[in-house]
Amino acid sequence: MEKLKLEDFFNYKFISNLLFSPDSKFLGFVVHQMNPEENDYVSKIWMYDLEAKTLKQLTSFGKESSFIWLDEKTILFPTIREEKDKKRKETGEPFTVYYKISIDGGEAEKAFEIPLNVKQIEKIDQERFVLTAVYDPKTANFAHLDEKEKEKALKQLKEEKDYEVIDEIPFWANGRGFTNKKRIRLYIFDSSNASLLPITDELTNVEFFTLSQDGKKILFICNRFESKMPIRSDLYLYTIDDGKLLKLTHEDPFDYTYAFFLKNKIIFAGTNMKKYGINENPKFYLLDPETRQVELLTPDFDLSLYNSVNSDCRYGSSKNAKVDGDYLYFVTTEWSSSHLNRIDITGKIEKLTNKSGSVDGLDVQNGKIAFVGMRDLKLQEVYLLSKDEEIQLTFFNEWVVKERTLSKPERFTYNSKDGVLLEGWIMRPVDFDQSKKYPAILNIHGGPKTVYGEVFFHEMQVLANDGFVVIYTNPRGSDGRGNEFADIRGKYGTIDYDDLMTFVDEAIKRYLFIDEQRLGVSGGSYGGFMTNWIVGHTDRFKAAVSQRSIANWISKFATTDIGYFFVEDQHLATPWSDYEKLWWHSPMKYADKVKTPTLFIHSDEDYRCWLVEGIQMFTSLRYHGVEARLVIFKGENHELSRSGKPKHRLRRLQEIVSWFEKYLK
Repeated sequence: MEKLKLEDFFNYKFISNLLFSPDSKFLGFVVHQMNPEENDYVSKIWMYDLEAKTLKQLTSFGKESSFIWLDEKTILFPTIREEKDKKRKETGEPFTVYYKISIDGGEAEKAFEIPLNVKQIEKIDQERFVLTAVYDPKTANFAHLDEKEKEKALKQLKEEKDYEVIDEIPFWANGRGFTNKKRIRLYIFDSSNASLLPITDELTNVEFFTLSQDGKKILFICNRFESKMPIRSDLYLYTIDDGKLLKLTHEDPFDYTYAFFLKNKIIFAGTNMKKYGINENPKFYLLDPETRQVELLTPDFDLSLYNSVNSDCRYGSSKNAKVDGDYLYFVTTEWSSSHLNRIDITGKIEKLTNKSGSVDGLDVQNGKIAFVGMRDLKLQEVYLLSKDEEIQLTFFNEWVVKERTLSKPERFTYNSKDGVLLEGWIMRPVDFDQSKKYPAILNIHGGPKTVYGEVFFHEMQVLANDGFVVIYTNPRGSDGRGNEFADIRGKYGTIDYDDLMTFVDEAIKRYLFIDEQRLGVSGGSYGGFMTNWIVGHTDRFKAAVSQRSIANWISKFATTDIGYFFVEDQHLATPWSDYEKLWWHSPMKYADKVKTPTLFIHSDEDYRCWLVEGIQMFTSLRYHGVEARLVIFKGENHELSRSGKPKHRLRRLQEIVSWFEKYLK
């Protein structure tokens, strides 16, 4: 077998948008792959015939990143195929073109165009659709303009590109740019006459919606705000035929995760955030839309309702919850894996998967269950769940485990200073020799409420193939073990730091081939904060790589898309209520004590952990004579390592590997 190379990830396949046909005979999904020549991604729709057990590629244009089923044999998908439409997009005109194609073959034909940038669409009937789309006051009237008026409006829009006027917070969002006064609105579109009916107003942001099975009602979660977005949401029920809008919000403030029709009731998940703040795990509730009575179904439930298992080998997304028959199917993260579960109307929960790894998305139709998963150190594949058996349907990435040398993570447990059981992993170099000593790199996950597990992680595999030991753990603050374990509000840099250092001590004690004189540390987001914190509190690491990091909680509060509410929630303080506390928890406070050569990696459009955070630490280290390097990726955001442009992702890995080779080898 050949060693895994940095550029091998150009050939990985990533799977998303898993959807059964209405009769559950076919399973559709989107397959994405990097295109280094064009420095972007190619996305195509594939189809699996569950009766014939055959797989085929349905589209080939390469820009089909999502779709829905119109009927048992026809799918609808958005794309830009005509040159004139490409030019319209380049001018900034808002519109989405939909095509339809038969799964039996033939050419795709244009179905209709919607004069909005659509985010999500679902079919009501043969002519009507419910959708969410971006509402921008600057382009709100484009649909009603003739060509001459549109040309004039586009010219004015171009002139306005040099200016941003902001009067609310947040005013930008990671991955979306400036969002001031922009909202995700809910609409009904009638394709027979190209009419659009807005359901929500200009200041309401819709976060989630679902249709009833009979197509007569819409359930949606939204947040209306002016000036400052509050951390709360509302639940609404909309009746399509008579246009009646009913507010179902049962508690305020409350954060609704999702809501679905289940039989003649509504099942929803959410939290009032009273005990553990914005990261508090949700519970399940049952609501009777007739009486408005709400019943708490799962008082003892204490898990997150999403997959938080880290990997840098995903692109796109699939559903993480779906009602079928008598059940709501959903994903949870438990310890270091994510699993598929279901709950019925009585609150009874059944765990449907038990294997380690991750469930990255699911769909269920007529009792058939499929999911996108990462299993046995494999990259994403599609699986069918039949009773307790997981049947692998696709083998897009099988070549990786068969043709490349990989390091299998080895799990071990240890106790924190105060006796809490924790888990960690070690990955040996692929050419491991027991008689040798190896440099080791501590990798710290983001969040902090996410987890590391045993799924494929390209960056770690690259380092193991380059002769490094890789070690990682889930300290307190991580997901998967309930609210109390994840709650480090007001404690950043204390018990989490102690857990990480205890883990390093334990790894060195257990694995004598680790050279404790050649230790490195790396992490992104919260992991970047912790990397900055570590180098200011110990000199044991000889090299560090801090990515999309946090240096100063005061600047983080006032400059980033989530800063004003995340900082207050996680540190129980604002710059006015307790400036000293925020400064005490800021790595900048200890930057004059850093001796570790540190590489900083940031993106100039990362509005989650803005560039100023990396600049502050970089400047501080250079000011004090410490070796430091800052690499800024233009046009990238917080997701650089996961969905950035292919060449940028390669350069990022090259920078990391070169830095550790320079200082640890």
